[in-house]
Amino acid sequence: MTTRPRPGVPSPLGATPDSEGTNFALYSENASGVELCLYDDQGLETRIPVTEQTAFVWHVYVPEVQPGQRYGYRVSGEYEPDQGLRFNPNVVLLDPYAKAVDGTEQFGKGVFAYVPGSDDHTMQTGDQRGAPKGLVTDPGFDWQGDSPPRVPFHQSVIYEAHVRGLTMTHPDVPEELRGTYAGVANPPTLKYLKELGITAIELMPVHLHLDDPFLLGKGLDNYWGYSTLSFFAPEVRYSAAARQGNPQGVIAEFKGMVKALHREGIEVILDVVYNHTAEGNHMGPTLSFKGIDNPTYYRLVNENARHYFDYTGTGNSLNVRHPQTLQLIMDSLRYWITEMHIDGFRFDLASTLARGLHEVDQLSSFFTIIHQDPVISSVKLIAEPWDVGEGGYQVGNFPVQWAEWNGIYRDDMRAFWQGEGGLASEIGYRLTGSSDLYQSDGRKPSASINFMTAHDGFTLRDTVSFNDKHNDANGEGNNDGHNDNKSWNCGVEGPTDDAEINALRSRQQRNMLATLVLSQGTPMILGGDEIGRSQAGNNNAYCQDNAISWYDWANVDEGLLAFTQKLLRLRREHPALHRRKFFSGRTIRGENVRDIVWLRFDGKELTDSDWQSNETQSLGVFLDGNGLNDVDPMGNPVRDDHLLLLLSSSYVDLPFTLPALGECGEWELLLDTFDDSAQEHILAGEQTTLHARSVKLYRCARAEVRPESAEPQLQATPAGPAPSKQV
Repeated sequence: MTTRPRPGVPSPLGATPDSEGTNFALYSENASGVELCLYDDQGLETRIPVTEQTAFVWHVYVPEVQPGQRYGYRVSGEYEPDQGLRFNPNVVLLDPYAKAVDGTEQFGKGVFAYVPGSDDHTMQTGDQRGAPKGLVTDPGFDWQGDSPPRVPFHQSVIYEAHVRGLTMTHPDVPEELRGTYAGVANPPTLKYLKELGITAIELMPVHLHLDDPFLLGKGLDNYWGYSTLSFFAPEVRYSAAARQGNPQGVIAEFKGMVKALHREGIEVILDVVYNHTAEGNHMGPTLSFKGIDNPTYYRLVNENARHYFDYTGTGNSLNVRHPQTLQLIMDSLRYWITEMHIDGFRFDLASTLARGLHEVDQLSSFFTIIHQDPVISSVKLIAEPWDVGEGGYQVGNFPVQWAEWNGIYRDDMRAFWQGEGGLASEIGYRLTGSSDLYQSDGRKPSASINFMTAHDGFTLRDTVSFNDKHNDANGEGNNDGHNDNKSWNCGVEGPTDDAEINALRSRQQRNMLATLVLSQGTPMILGGDEIGRSQAGNNNAYCQDNAISWYDWANVDEGLLAFTQKLLRLRREHPALHRRKFFSGRTIRGENVRDIVWLRFDGKELTDSDWQSNETQSLGVFLDGNGLNDVDPMGNPVRDDHLLLLLSSSYVDLPFTLPALGECGEWELLLDTFDDSAQEHILAGEQTTLHARSVKLYRCARAEVRPESAEPQLQATPAGPAPSKQV
């Protein structure tokens, strides 16, 4: 650097290059001084005092600094933990707005503002350079006309996956690309996702994260990545470019992945963690936010500001009550939408973001700002509607523009397929989009993100193979992870050679997938469930970056994969399976039936006593193809075949009488979880065998009045979109 630094400007925050140099801007309202630290290829440090301050933003323009420059900050101020102040100029800090970094954290070079081994009141005097350095980046990229697929929510099928786990063992992905963004963008991966039939891939956290020392000491790491260190920088561990010594190439590689997925019509949703950071509690490391302005970025305990509110179980909670922290989150979201072309977000432990003082507040500033932002409000917004604090379970309570992970759907459906009785009413709600949770506040069925399994818990195969968790590989004495798994091993714990049990497990996996995909709402499939992926009973594989978590591409359950592809094709082809609106329960004009009718196995309508009975373990659901109450983009009424869905969690076969509804005289079998190859054409009024623990789906093959010998049509009587709960 041969030219003297200039004052620069306070906006935008972060490092912003132009043709002559780079502007640096950092927010800290409690600091007494800031130094910008520049590093050359040998790691030699040049410190530049930042003397200009505008509205708590420290800023400087440095001529000749161009993309690729490594940088950090040293921030001065009081070190008084009991007052919430943790400034220490001996610690080099990562810019919260850094768009890329030159590597991962290095604990051996120091990451603590206090002396390790003492309490946190003892200030560190030795140089601490272990935080990743920020990189000045060039935002240029040839998107080649990329545009978002904008798949309507009601037509969406979400696939939750991990960047590394998806391709680490894929034989057709080049070895140097496995486990990377480029590996996801590789043709074999794209072909697989396209042929599977999903419309969106929800990537587990791709923000730069921290690998905790207690895991590294056990030979493990933070595989899931729910320990965010930067809300802008993509994780370098998932980059082929970074592996090859080109950290500047990480952004282009990530953008290339998004562009490739968009070309296949697949949206990209990010699982984002804005509720806490990797810096942990009062004894955690100081890598960025703590040392820049601890009271601004974190919720501190009023009575003792040394400590942090912890609604997340990770040691701290982000202070979303502070305008600057809110701005950080909003700037990050806009960046990923506008610069990285992301199509939506799933917010981890979203209830934490909604907290005012302690309680969860629907009208918090977080929601208000998002709803008025024209960029952020235009993409898919999905909440994980709970945290670990008091009153944190908020399923059904998020604002109208939000969809939610429906944990109630998962729990009810798992219990049903275990054979638990007394669930008919609950299952009625879950199959029809959970109107009890989402209809009264103006939301649609698509607001319910239905799932049977997710990254947190058993895989689908393990759900039908294990009663208990087996997390010994995590090194925590099997004390971590949930104990209430709502799983059933079908008679034997873990793998078995018993053909009858394996057949039942295979059917149960199909039952759950079929129920998930054929329910109203937005289905989310845990990546790998469609090929029979197992984690050997580990229900908390957060630290297993190995074969426990990776897809086993050498042992794909081809039959289950073909079944899932067929399921998703049926959902895509039949609008009645992904309605935009809730059922009305009203009579369809010109017909003598309602848009939905609930049936017993004898072909008659379910009665109030049936809904309440502990013995009701089977349901028939008639969906009138003329009752969608919707129009296509051209304004034409949406029509479909009449469909009939049969479900039974009973342990015995049932003779199910097919009804004469919608003037349907003959039913054609589309799907049978008991027999993938089964074919049936059955006249209305005749019986089919609904095998124990199975699902069948039919379409009306011949729309005509059935023979006089058959039962009369069911009369239209008042009914809601789902059975009412009666005690």
